[in-house]
Amino acid sequence: MTSKPARHPATAPDRDAPPHGSPSRGLAPDIAARLRRSPDGLVPAIAQQYDTGEVLMLGWMDDEALHRTLTTGRCTYWSRSRREYWVKGDTSGHVQWVKAVALDCDADTLLVKVDQVGAACHTGARTCFDADVLLDDAGSAGSGTSAPDQ
Repeated sequence: MTSKPARHPATAPDRDAPPHGSPSRGLAPDIAARLRRSPDGLVPAIAQQYDTGEVLMLGWMDDEALHRTLTTGRCTYWSRSRREYWVKGDTSGHVQWVKAVALDCDADTLLVKVDQVGAACHTGARTCFDADVLLDDAGSAGSGTSAPDQ
């Protein structure tokens, strides 16, 4: 059995997909030119609580998702598993209100500072990083880590 090759998010079937041949309806050309995308056209986007600095989650954006995020004030991500755009909170009510968006020094990661309403994680946890701590502030390794090199 052969698998189908992965398609760029902008051309994948989706009720909200941009027109064929157009990766974005309006991402500013200067921003689009600076982005360094993965081979599938995506950029990781870290969501951080704007006032506390708490890291909430990591999602993926293509040009269209970033454009929607910048223009609507709500975080829009590309779901790699469902192959569609999703706006954080549309089904759960756990909305991310965008306060600021920054591009890192290599132009390959976005930092989206948000005001998170409710849980950020799909499991219902405040953040996606609460469940499996591998190393804490006290230097204690969790059960999922190996001993440090001697």
